[in-house]
Amino acid sequence: QVQLVESGGGSVQDGGSLRLSCAASLGTYSFYCMGWFRQTPGKEREGVAFITRDDSPSYSDSVKGRFTVSQDNAKSTLYLEMNSLKVEDTGMYYCVVTRGVRCSPSEVSEETVRYWGRGTQVTVSA
Repeated sequence: QVQLVESGGGSVQDGGSLRLSCAASLGTYSFYCMGWFRQTPGKEREGVAFITRDDSPSYSDSVKGRFTVSQDNAKSTLYLEMNSLKVEDTGMYYCVVTRGVRCSPSEVSEETVRYWGRGTQVTVSA
């Protein structure tokens, strides 16, 4: 059974940093792409960062240059390093495993996500 468990969320001030982790138990599921979605107040859920099995990352314009996605295959863990956080980054962040080989925010939608974690809350205050 596949399980994705996020951690590392919390409250920081504008300009601060957080590092999210996602412990992945994937069993025999063979995946190509993992990443992070977020649900911010008043907006639809959006994919913000993805990484392929061979470590090719992709970011949404809203986080490019501030967020870094990485993975530790030995630990089966996905990370999201978030720097220069803004109030508008506030929301619930979800770790995901996608279907198929599409692996960028412009290609991945909620419908193409195969597995979701339960999420971790990030709150950025002014």
